[in-house]
Amino acid sequence: MRLIQNMCTIAEYPAPGSAAAAADCCLGAAGRRLVKIAVVGASGVGKTALVVRFLTKRFIGDYERNAGNLYTRQVQIEGETLALQVQDTPGIQVHENGLSCGEQLNRCIRWADAVVIVFSVTDYKSYELIGQLHQHVQQLHLGSRLPVVVVANKADLLHVKQVDPQLGLQLAGMLGCSFYEVSVSENYNDVYNAFHVLCKEVSHKQPSSTPEKRRTSLIPRPKSPNMQDLKRRFKQALSAKVRTVTSV
Repeated sequence: MRLIQNMCTIAEYPAPGSAAAAADCCLGAAGRRLVKIAVVGASGVGKTALVVRFLTKRFIGDYERNAGNLYTRQVQIEGETLALQVQDTPGIQVHENGLSCGEQLNRCIRWADAVVIVFSVTDYKSYELIGQLHQHVQQLHLGSRLPVVVVANKADLLHVKQVDPQLGLQLAGMLGCSFYEVSVSENYNDVYNAFHVLCKEVSHKQPSSTPEKRRTSLIPRPKSPNMQDLKRRFKQALSAKVRTVTSV
């Protein structure tokens, strides 16, 4: 996969009639297939840093509170240019009754073709959310199994680690997901690989946007008659008619 366009940001989440919905129309008009990815997880796990790192290759340590931005870009998968949208989402809170997923987050998940679930190896509670969050994602896509990748972030912070990466790998295996342990601050390649897997999987599930080539007809089309030849034949017919009338 290759990023081939500068990133742009569309504020707010993709609700009907919003700027994001308008972006969908524009990208569709360009004739490219659209891949939509939502990034979800607990607060403070590094979702925004992960998205920006993937799209710009740059790491920015501090961000304002996540408002739910939609990032757009063009990428190249196996020679085909795709329009990619990555939806950053506000952090999920946990209450006694379970996950606190507002309608904003639910709309983002329903909108997405694939989901990245992020937890931090420095926050055990964010890891405990993974199973519930995965179940919630699949419930919002009944009838079709949505591609999901589980990402363990902040792998470089060994001195404050609370979650062994093997736990993340085992859980992802149980859920049928790919798993990546990454350090957004130190390693771009691992971040790239996580998104590449999703983009590739979604592109394989979607119908190709390339129109099928028309089959060459086995019977050659007749050539159009030459206009000069038609004029000549018309004059000959007209002359013969005049001669016939004169002789009478």
